[in-house]
Amino acid sequence: MFKPETSGPKATAAATQVPMSLLGGLSPAQFMRRHWQKKPLLIRQAIPDFQPILSRSALFDLAGQEAVESRLIVRKPQGWALKSGPFKRSALPPFKQSGWTLLVQGVDQHDDAVHELLRRFRFVPDARLDDLMMSWASEGGGVGPHFDSYDVFLLQASGQRRWRIGRQKDLTLQPDVPLKILQNFEPEEEHVLEAGDMLYLPPRWAHDGDAVGGDCMTYSIGFRAPQRGGLAGELLQRMADELDDETLYRDPNQPATAHPGAMPDGLEAFAVDALQRLLAERQSLACALGEVMTEPKPRVFFDEAQGDWVAGALRLDRRTRMMYDPRHVFINGESFRAGGADARLMQRLADERGLDARQVQRASEGAQALLQDWFEAGWLHCV
Repeated sequence: MFKPETSGPKATAAATQVPMSLLGGLSPAQFMRRHWQKKPLLIRQAIPDFQPILSRSALFDLAGQEAVESRLIVRKPQGWALKSGPFKRSALPPFKQSGWTLLVQGVDQHDDAVHELLRRFRFVPDARLDDLMMSWASEGGGVGPHFDSYDVFLLQASGQRRWRIGRQKDLTLQPDVPLKILQNFEPEEEHVLEAGDMLYLPPRWAHDGDAVGGDCMTYSIGFRAPQRGGLAGELLQRMADELDDETLYRDPNQPATAHPGAMPDGLEAFAVDALQRLLAERQSLACALGEVMTEPKPRVFFDEAQGDWVAGALRLDRRTRMMYDPRHVFINGESFRAGGADARLMQRLADERGLDARQVQRASEGAQALLQDWFEAGWLHCV
């Protein structure tokens, strides 16, 4: 396992200036300035003496669950094969068969220790931090040369993996392949990672990782990169759903037309005005953004509350997404107006993912009632 580099979850702005072995002796501020979205970083023994958090058996058990996203990738002489889970143990190839990989997505949603490991990367805003994927590979197993559109940290958990990386200009993909594999991969560097080593790659850096010797487990810490068009669509939909404007289009001066198929100029102007009015609602836009960025993933479900609510120490559930802006608090796709001491309390909860008993007991009745509602929904737990 790993040892935290700080005495607890509490963090201050000064913490971003403290060197971390996780980042090869760089502080988070230095890493973000020098490498984030700019250039790769190889870190030997980012987590010294690291041992896998989940055993191979436990990982395979996860891949057999309906609520868990998993994929099996097999490299054969005749080409690549891809299957989606869940998988029974009997459906997986033998361990000694070379060239296969099992990928299990979002493991942090299912295990507290894995979630704690993911928390070590919170020097990047939560709005960008996505999930932790685990892969197990036999000898020569991998997913082929490819590139990601997002940042990724590749932490070696057990065994060895050989990574070849390069700044790829030709992004042509191999045709008729179930994976997005580069057709003309041109590696520039090669590194063999051992347990505890880690490689950071910015978006669009091509990479190809092959297991060396088998029994290879790699953790991929991935980040969210919203696509502009998709984000705009989600925001507009949420804002439109909340818009209280039933103004109807009127055209009392519309003349008779000999071209009924032509779109009226007035209707186009009406549509432009509707969008401009919608976007002018900056508070609505802020709420929509926070709700979208904290929306739980489709396969995420919360457990019913265990025990009774007590106004004492609490922690957020590992599946809970919580963020804030200067006027709002966002949690699991919902938004709340917040100000004053209660807003500072909720911001602390989002930053530290927990509150002590004194902090909770000093909260207003309204804030405590809200915390109780979240407890009953399974979004946080009493400790």
